[in-house]
Amino acid sequence: MSRRPWAGILLCLLFLSAGSQARTLTVGENRAFKTPSAAAAVARDGDRIEIQPGSYFDCAVWTANRLTIEGTGDPDKVVIADRTCQGKALFITVGEGITIRNLTLTRARVPDGNGAGIRAEGRDLVVERVRFVDNENGLLSGTAGGTIVIRDSLFDRNGTCLHACAHGVYVGQLDLLHIENTRFVGTREGHHIKSRAWRTEVVGCTIEDGPDGTASFEVELPNGGSLLARGNTMRKGPKSENHGAMISIGAEGVTHPTPEIVVEDNTAHSDGQWDTYFLRNTATTEAVLRGNRLSGALKALRGPGRVTPP
Repeated sequence: MSRRPWAGILLCLLFLSAGSQARTLTVGENRAFKTPSAAAAVARDGDRIEIQPGSYFDCAVWTANRLTIEGTGDPDKVVIADRTCQGKALFITVGEGITIRNLTLTRARVPDGNGAGIRAEGRDLVVERVRFVDNENGLLSGTAGGTIVIRDSLFDRNGTCLHACAHGVYVGQLDLLHIENTRFVGTREGHHIKSRAWRTEVVGCTIEDGPDGTASFEVELPNGGSLLARGNTMRKGPKSENHGAMISIGAEGVTHPTPEIVVEDNTAHSDGQWDTYFLRNTATTEAVLRGNRLSGALKALRGPGRVTPP
């Protein structure tokens, strides 16, 4: 009789642990997984999905948690296009703690006009080096709580108002929306960024209509909430459909606590001949505007706040 009865138990535990370790699933023409959706169907918590260069006419629903979904090589060479899942999006993130990076999501269309490159349904999504091109929504989330972080990405010619308006980024009542070092250009009819998050941070971004973009606001917080807008470059184009403001707070009623509004060190220009406010604030919180460089027919502030020039 063995003097070490625990040895068998230990071996069993080690086997189970090894079987549950995160895996790398590779998607590509000559790989076991030909499409992202094939990998999504078997992905387990913590797995890494590597998508090789190619055009994938596919959509995927990511239900596992803590996934990393990453294109290999240049993001414009890994393209997910045209097909949408559940009438919602090219990628739907149901799991929590998912990271998506280094790929292109393009031409999402659905019958209700609200098709997204990414539909975020789980909490705590990170998006890095992703190109959202010519979708109805770039990124859409109705999730309550959690965070979405977007870094080093591009939103190019997203948006529509075919039925209800869609936007570059549109999020619901997150705890935090943080967008950093990201470019928005040529958004159509909706807003570049529309956020109902409790706190919104837009840092080091370029947000511009371009000659043909028809976006309304560069940044809109329709229900209030804290705002930090720092170090951005913004330009309202000649075809903008809303001449009133670049940044708008509380246009649909201030229902969120709004402890601070800080707009600093931005460069902004309006190409139109009409008067436009850089910030239109309908909250009772005093906005702090400091160090902003404004040109064209831009006025600094409408509503409560104080302005410190550069």
